[in-house]
Amino acid sequence: MIMSINQNAEKVKNSDDGKGILITNQALSQIAILLQSLESKKVLRVGVRSGGCSGMSYTMDFVNLDQVNSDDKVYEYSIEGKQKFKVICDPKSLLYIYGMQLDFSKELIGGGFNFTNPNASQTCGCGSSFSV
Repeated sequence: MIMSINQNAEKVKNSDDGKGILITNQALSQIAILLQSLESKKVLRVGVRSGGCSGMSYTMDFVNLDQVNSDDKVYEYSIEGKQKFKVICDPKSLLYIYGMQLDFSKELIGGGFNFTNPNASQTCGCGSSFSV
């Protein structure tokens, strides 16, 4: 039992300050690949917006550093201590997604980035929208 807890802990990475959005190693690797393909230095913005089949949907996008607002919460992640990147979230969205886990799957069906949100009371079948 202890072994499986330790294995799960190694698969999920908190931000460097130990708070915020949890990101699995698979998602970290995919984000690193995407960041390397971009021409300029960017940060990953995550958030929520109204819409989707359950009422609210997740958003993810790479934005320029000059698009970071003064009230955005900034989390810093490092990949194996080498590559660092930032994830930002606006305060309103953070109310809904604090503690969320971001995962990535290469499966043909259901693949891509997946969100596991402890704050959601309902989620849709596609996993990209939720309600609280």
